[in-house]
Amino acid sequence: MMKIKETEMMKIKEEEEEDGEEEEEVPKYRGIKAMPFIIGNETFEKLGAIGTLSNLLVYLTTVFHLTHISAANLLNVFNGTTNFATILGAFICDTYLGRYTTLALSTLNSFLGLLLISLTAAIKKLHPPACGGGGECAKPTTGQMGFLLCGFAMLIVGAAGIRPCNLAFGADQFNPKTESGKRGINSFFNWYFFTLTFAQMVSVTLVVYIQSEVSWSVGLGIPAAFMFFSGALFFSGDRMYVKVKPEGSPLTGIVQVLVVAAKNRKMKLPDQPSLSLFNNYTPAKSLNSKLPYTSQFRFLDKAAIACEDDTKKAEDGGWGGANPWRLCSLQQVEETKCVLRVVPFWAAAILYHVAMAQQQQYVVFQALQSDRHLGPNFQIPAATYTIFSMLALTLFVPLYDRFLVPFLRRYTRKEEGITLLQRLGIGIVLSVLASFVSAFVEQRRRRDAHASGGSISSMSALWLVPQLSLAGLSEAFTSIGLVEFYYKQFPENMKSVGGSFFFLGMGASSYLNSFLISIVHRTTESAKTGNWLPEDLNKGRLDYFYFLVTGLGVINMAYFLACSSWYQYKEGTGGEIKETEMEPKSVENKLAV
Repeated sequence: MMKIKETEMMKIKEEEEEDGEEEEEVPKYRGIKAMPFIIGNETFEKLGAIGTLSNLLVYLTTVFHLTHISAANLLNVFNGTTNFATILGAFICDTYLGRYTTLALSTLNSFLGLLLISLTAAIKKLHPPACGGGGECAKPTTGQMGFLLCGFAMLIVGAAGIRPCNLAFGADQFNPKTESGKRGINSFFNWYFFTLTFAQMVSVTLVVYIQSEVSWSVGLGIPAAFMFFSGALFFSGDRMYVKVKPEGSPLTGIVQVLVVAAKNRKMKLPDQPSLSLFNNYTPAKSLNSKLPYTSQFRFLDKAAIACEDDTKKAEDGGWGGANPWRLCSLQQVEETKCVLRVVPFWAAAILYHVAMAQQQQYVVFQALQSDRHLGPNFQIPAATYTIFSMLALTLFVPLYDRFLVPFLRRYTRKEEGITLLQRLGIGIVLSVLASFVSAFVEQRRRRDAHASGGSISSMSALWLVPQLSLAGLSEAFTSIGLVEFYYKQFPENMKSVGGSFFFLGMGASSYLNSFLISIVHRTTESAKTGNWLPEDLNKGRLDYFYFLVTGLGVINMAYFLACSSWYQYKEGTGGEIKETEMEPKSVENKLAV
């Protein structure tokens, strides 16, 4: 009897020790306390990166003597490649390194990239000589372009890890299972973009002014110094962070579902699905929340329907022993559906970013050929005018987060005030209005330039403020909303991949924008109306190009509305009304995994 009691006591002690170990494994969420290190890191990183990139168009045309079209296309390709590289960075992060290690290595690469670019200005042999008195400008040598492109390559590697991981890493610091944690995550996205935009404002004013009016070498050296401080701040918060460990490739499960569904394509699905038909195995320690059954993409259900052999194996060893390349779980299928549902909105984001790109590129050329004087002696640098879109975003985000959302929440009874898709739709409408206004402003700028007979229009460049303000408000809704949308609609183990989707859309839009500019340039070169996008905007019809972008935006808006009417939010996300206030679920949605 004594031995039995001792054995029982030993078991109880072992269970208590195991419970203690489990409690120790629970992360200590410090929430807002960790934000100064994470947001501070991102702020200095953007002060460095944007302080360089925002004025590169001017740098490439005035120092490296590239044409406007060549410089714009080079930056479009660079931006596109940078953003597409984020999917590789997200994959490596979620599969092997984890977000903390990925961010650490990427920060180092970004610093080296900015350092190389600053050296192209500081060392005379690394850039072409100044233009001669007769206006003849030497083109950059292969070595000079090669050194510059090496700097670009390092920036691409750095951005590939920083962009998809930084937001997800910040959200990791909040407990998603508590109400305060959920609201902290929602506010984090808004305040993240607020500080990010503040950094952009400093970059396009102080840094750009130093680059344009003082010295390119000093102006490009300052961003490299900012990047150094970014890394120092990030590493100083090491002990504060919650570091989520990678669980292996999150994309493998999606590929398995697609492969098995393709193998079982001839299988007939029942009209009324039953839970007993599916492999409903879910790993005990999975990061992902259990998802209910949904009827969309029903062809994927074939990947989780067990055959007779699989059923016998399940009776012997359980569903967990099934070969995932022959039989997937219903949880895997639903996670795959979550990703596929997002893809149509990713496509809509591409055209949205094309419209926004014009407010970053051609608005600079418009400013260059407008009256930029404030007083008789001071002239605002052309690249600085983009500050007005940032200012609109910076002023609106605190109002939206602290006043508008709580006000709307009382009436809509939705956590975010409005749904995620409503937020995206409002931003897309504002982007269409921005392009429409841009066309009329360009008409006036061109008309005043022809009236004065000079290359610089008498129109004040401050007339560009309305279109830039609309663009800033648009980003406050759509850009921030897209990041939050991807973060909440992707499975928990794919947060970095979800973050990369935002930048993939921007990357695709950069390539599409470059393609659109090239097609319009070549097509209209021999047209009766003349080239729409020549080097001298006074000889072109940039207003027609803006009207074309407006038309594409209207088509995109119609497409977005069609996708929105079809979309099903992931369970518990998207700002839905509480369960008791919703319409009864369909039979399929009641099938819980």
